[in-house]
Amino acid sequence: MNKIKLNRYLESTLLKPTLTSKEVDLLVVEAVEEQFVGVCVPPFWVKKVKRELQKEDIQVVTVIGFPFGYETTETKVTQLKTALADGADELDMVWSQTAFHSGMTWPKIEIAQLSKICHQEERVLKVIIETAYLTPSQIQEACIICQDAGADFVKTSTGFAPHGATLEDIVLMRKTLPSTVGVKASGGIKTLEFALDLIQAGADRIGTSAAKSLMEAWRASHT
Repeated sequence: MNKIKLNRYLESTLLKPTLTSKEVDLLVVEAVEEQFVGVCVPPFWVKKVKRELQKEDIQVVTVIGFPFGYETTETKVTQLKTALADGADELDMVWSQTAFHSGMTWPKIEIAQLSKICHQEERVLKVIIETAYLTPSQIQEACIICQDAGADFVKTSTGFAPHGATLEDIVLMRKTLPSTVGVKASGGIKTLEFALDLIQAGADRIGTSAAKSLMEAWRASHT
């Protein structure tokens, strides 16, 4: 673990109702300074962030159907296409939780539609399954649905559920998914120890609003 490049696991995330332009500016500055793998912002800010990061090897990430996934597929498709046009490199979509918990097959159909659009544009689709509301067997079922529908990553959480990523969930997701599908841990990741444990457990990405402080703690631990 000492040899990992922590910054290349971190997506610096700002998804809150009171987000200001000054906070977005700071996010961009910190991302360039630390060379995070990506920054995740609301759709409203994608065009600005893409413009400011266009010369950097930093992915612009945004959310679709956030935070509950209630929207119709048609609405999510429209959101997706707008985000792509604005310059988003990666799309984190909240799957249709209500359809899944109703025993419907619609989540797979919906993910397949959005993944097709993303892949035609050579972009990445991550699917948020909100693990806080799922049993272990449901997490496995959700992972298989996402895999079969063409998702590039399966992501734990929006940050709006009772809890975010857990080590147990990451281990289970990594065990269930093939190596071709990534695992993104998000929600409540505030300490360096927890972030490193999640990576050790199999997380390929860490989505966190504490990315800067994690890097500072990382450097302090290596001095």
